[in-house]
Amino acid sequence: LTGSPFVSPRAQRLHSPTQLAWRPFDIPKASDSVDFIDGLKTLAGNGDPTLREGLAIHMYLANTSMKNKAFCNNDGDFLILPQLGRLDIQTEFGKLMVRPGELVVIQRGLKFKIMLPDGPSRGYIQEIFGSHYVLPELGPLGANGLANARDFEHPLAYFDVDQSPWNIVYKLCGKLFNCYQEHTPFDVVAWHGNYVPYKYAMEKFVSVGSISKDHIDPSIFCVLTAPSKAPNVPLADFLIFSPRWDVANNTFRPPYYHRNSATEFIGLLYGEYGGRSDAFQPGGASYETGFCPHGVSYEEFKKATESDLAPMRVQEGTIMFMFESSMMLTITDYAMHRSGKLHEHEPKMWDDLKAQFMNHLQEVKTSVETANLPKPRFGFHI
Repeated sequence: LTGSPFVSPRAQRLHSPTQLAWRPFDIPKASDSVDFIDGLKTLAGNGDPTLREGLAIHMYLANTSMKNKAFCNNDGDFLILPQLGRLDIQTEFGKLMVRPGELVVIQRGLKFKIMLPDGPSRGYIQEIFGSHYVLPELGPLGANGLANARDFEHPLAYFDVDQSPWNIVYKLCGKLFNCYQEHTPFDVVAWHGNYVPYKYAMEKFVSVGSISKDHIDPSIFCVLTAPSKAPNVPLADFLIFSPRWDVANNTFRPPYYHRNSATEFIGLLYGEYGGRSDAFQPGGASYETGFCPHGVSYEEFKKATESDLAPMRVQEGTIMFMFESSMMLTITDYAMHRSGKLHEHEPKMWDDLKAQFMNHLQEVKTSVETANLPKPRFGFHI
């Protein structure tokens, strides 16, 4: 974990103007006993929990269940995505079993412990300071679509009678503090209200897309959003790219080559995602800062522009996700130097891309002259 807020003068400010990627992060060795807390590794973040604004992105890499030990995050809300192995989570409100393909949100200030029923486990975490995750506004979609509220699940009350010693670990301003008590923290007999952990199976997401041509804004992939202090500007969006139909005609179907103001952090829960310079694998990650140009490889471009645009299933057997933020992110020293998994994308993946517009300059010139429009300036004769 980071030892200080991302805006602290003592924080190591590491940034990248280009794309970064990480190969799958290693599970701890069998000879090392590492639980969920010990296995937290911060990759990137922004802001300061004391200012109630910002976020952090972590990996957890664990091989041991927490026993008489619980965790309480005083900094922000955790959105946890298991990628390898289920998480058996006990909270003050009850229990949640969360598998790869499901997300779980545990709000700030709630105590929980994590058991690993399948052995070693790995996954992703987005932590937000000063805000809470909500469902995005559906706008013209109306009442239904994307992640439906009815599909979210919360725990039923469950309590233990346990007077043995317990260790409670608190996270405060990125630092960990120990507290010892003589009874279990999971002794809540009943609860009411709506400040409660919840989980969601992402296979239930109702995908939306164009049924004629062109692309709809990527907000159609948004599962949860967290508002910032600025009106109509999200602190963080959580998006998924999962199995769906693609039927758009007269359209370049992959994401078009673009720059956008948001910072993007991408991970793969399971399946495959092509069009990249590396073997993007589950348990790895990719990052682009705001306004960094990006898009699919030439091979994917060629397939998309030459193949028959028949209705087709895309991303079958795959869930890829994106943590998207309006904020610029700082990369941690662990992510840049100590993880051993960092690499930059190979720019040669785009070497064969040519400006398609250049193949139609004569048509452009003829159209301009026919319409009696001012002639564009060409750097060469046609």
